[in-house]
Amino acid sequence: MKHIILIMLFLFSTLNIVQANEQKKLEVLKIPYNTLTAKEEQVIVHKGTERPYTGKYYLTKEKGVYTCKRCNAPLYRSEDKFDSHCGWPSFDDEIKGAVKRIADKDGRRTEIVCANCGAHLGHVFKGEHMTDKNIRHCVNSISMNFEAESVPKEKKAYFAGGCFWGVEYYLEKLDGVSEVLSGYMGGKTKNPTYYDVSYKNSGHLEVVEVTYNPDIISYEKIAKTFFEIHDPTQKDGQGPDIGSQYLSAVFYSNDEEKKTIEKLIGMLKKNGYDAATKIREKTPFYKAEEGHQDYYDKHKKQPYCHSYTKRF
Repeated sequence: MKHIILIMLFLFSTLNIVQANEQKKLEVLKIPYNTLTAKEEQVIVHKGTERPYTGKYYLTKEKGVYTCKRCNAPLYRSEDKFDSHCGWPSFDDEIKGAVKRIADKDGRRTEIVCANCGAHLGHVFKGEHMTDKNIRHCVNSISMNFEAESVPKEKKAYFAGGCFWGVEYYLEKLDGVSEVLSGYMGGKTKNPTYYDVSYKNSGHLEVVEVTYNPDIISYEKIAKTFFEIHDPTQKDGQGPDIGSQYLSAVFYSNDEEKKTIEKLIGMLKKNGYDAATKIREKTPFYKAEEGHQDYYDKHKKQPYCHSYTKRF
């Protein structure tokens, strides 16, 4: 009998040690929840509901990710959000594995909670035919935070150096340049056409609008390339293209750009190039007709009056 008692005591002691170890493991793995206000706790912990049309994210349309307010786990993407006119943020999809469905105590609805920490989010409904996915996650704003998508900062620069086909061809190949558009700038006519610029003396120059990321490439680097892909010393046009619309010019957007161009022109003159490039303040840019965009790539040709010459 004593042996049986000793064995039972040993097993009980061992079980307690195992349970204690498991509890320690759970404590180590325990998610550090964010501190909630009384109002947040009423919804997130005690499964309350905030009043319709009062939530912070009811009409939010910015791009980003919605996360759990209690544990920061990602829940929904902005592209899955839609306006259901119900008074609460609505989504027709969740991030895979982020949301758990539970039968509601009312016996009719399906509750949704954060799969990571169990925070109450709201309810999910099917069969309403509001979107193609035919599902609606009706979520309390107070149960979520929103992390806006970081948008790469981009800037625009404007250059005229003869036919815009060739300028566009070279500048769009630079790392950090996301887009180059051919267009018109510097005249008085609104929304000019190629015919207006070429035959009606509208005063515009053929210009390219360069969109670039300053974290990758500097304005000065783009400007240097511009001065090296056309002849900045030609005063009546560029190559065989003669006329006011083909003159060399830079349209600056701020004093910093203006000073950069002045510095580069000064460097060119020191290197023996009598630059005729005009420095003009930016005016409205008008995108040229579609047939002028990416002209050389579309026609599998090479520029006829632009080429690279190192000048700096």
